Amino acid sequence: MKQTVIKSFNSTEFHGSGYTSMAIIYGVFSASNLIAPSVVTLIGPQLSMFFSGLLYSGYIAMFIYPYTWSFYTVSVLVGIGAAVLWTAQGNVLAINSSDNTIGRNSGIFWALLQFSLFFGNLYIYCAWHGHDHIRDKDRQTVFISLTVISLVGCFLFFLIRKPEPESSSSDMSESQLHAESSDGSSTAISHRSGLCSQALDAFVQACKMFVTKEMLLLSVSIGYTGLELTFYSGVYGTCIGAMTQFGKDAKGLIGISGICIGIGEILGGGVFGMLNKNNRFGRNPVVLLGLITHFLAFYLIFLNIASDAPVAPEEGTNLQGYITPSLWVALLCSFLLGLGDSCFNTQLLSIIGFTFRNNSAPAFAVFKFIQSIMAAIAFFYSNFLHLQWQLLILVVAGFLGSITFFMAEHKVESSRRDSDYDSI
Repeated sequence: MKQTVIKSFNSTEFHGSGYTSMAIIYGVFSASNLIAPSVVTLIGPQLSMFFSGLLYSGYIAMFIYPYTWSFYTVSVLVGIGAAVLWTAQGNVLAINSSDNTIGRNSGIFWALLQFSLFFGNLYIYCAWHGHDHIRDKDRQTVFISLTVISLVGCFLFFLIRKPEPESSSSDMSESQLHAESSDGSSTAISHRSGLCSQALDAFVQACKMFVTKEMLLLSVSIGYTGLELTFYSGVYGTCIGAMTQFGKDAKGLIGISGICIGIGEILGGGVFGMLNKNNRFGRNPVVLLGLITHFLAFYLIFLNIASDAPVAPEEGTNLQGYITPSLWVALLCSFLLGLGDSCFNTQLLSIIGFTFRNNSAPAFAVFKFIQSIMAAIAFFYSNFLHLQWQLLILVVAGFLGSITFFMAEHKVESSRRDSDYDSI
C-alpha cells in the first residue's frame, strides 16, 4: 500500500517514490546478505532478529510524519535489517528441524508469516473503506498501530526456544555460536578471536555456496520469487487501486486484495506444510502447481487490468483491459498469486534447509541475496514498464525457474538415495 499512501500525501515537501524506496531496500538487502551470516555468527540468531526487527519498526514509524530524507534513509537501514533478519530466521528454522520435519516446519513458518497479510489488510480495509483519498489522520492511525505491533513482535523473538545441544551439533556454525568460553581472561580473548574467525568463515562459506551446482540451479527459481514478490506485494495492489471502473472505493480494495493474497499464502503454506511429511512425490508437484496457478493468474490479470495501471496517477486510469473489468476476477487473481507464491517459497525453504542444513545461515543468506536483488530490479522497472511487459517477464522467469528447480530436486533426491544406500 506504500505507493498508494505516498500518492495521497498532503505535504508538497515530500517527493519520494514507493517503487524507488523498495528498489533501494532490496538493493541494500541483496548486498547486506554478504555480511548477514557473519552478524548472526557473532551475536546469535535471537539478538539478530531483535535488532533487525527494531529497524523494521523504525521504517514503519517513519510514515507517521514522513520526510523525503528520512524516507530514503530508513529504506537503506531496513534493507540491512532485512538481510540479517531473514538469515537468522532461516537459521533458527533449520536448527530446530530434522530432515523429516524441515518441509513441514517450512510450511507452518510460511503460513504464520502470511497471517500478517490477512489481519493487516483487513485493518486497512476497515480504516480506509469509502475513502478515495487517504487523509493524514488515516495514515497516522494505521502506522502508529503497525509500529506498536511491530515492537511487540520484536520482543517476542526472545521467547523462541533454543535447540538442544544434540539438535544443533550437526550445524558447525550453530554449535560454535552457542559455545561457552571457559573462565579466564586469556580464554575470553581467544573466544573473541574465534568469533571473528567464525564470522569471516561464514562470509567465505556464503561466497563458496553461491557457486555450488545446487544453488546455481535454484538461483533461477529464487530469482523468479523475487520478481513475483514485487508484483504481488507492490504492483498488483497499485493496479487495483488505479482502476476507476472498480468504483470510488478502489483504494479500500487494496486491503481486500491483500486479504485474498494472504488467504492463498496461508492455505498453501498450511496445506503443503502439513502434507509434506507424507508426500511421496517430492517437491516437484507443488512447484508445478505453483507455476500453473501463477500462469492462470497472469493471464486473467492481462485480460482484466488496464495496461497503464502500474504507472497511473493518483486519480487512476480510465482505460480497461481486454474484457470488462471485473472486481471478482481481480480478487481471484490475488488469491491465485498468494497460493502460487506459497508453493514456490515453501519448497525453496524446504530444499535449501535440507540440502545445506550443516551451513544453514550462509545458505539462507544466499537465498535472500538472489531473491532481493531480483526484487530490487523489478521495483525499478515497475516505475515505467506497462503491465503486459511486466507479466511477460514473469512468465519467462517462472517457466525457467520451474525447470531448474526440477533439475535441482532430481539432483538432491539422487544424492539422498546414494547416501541411504551407502549407509546400508
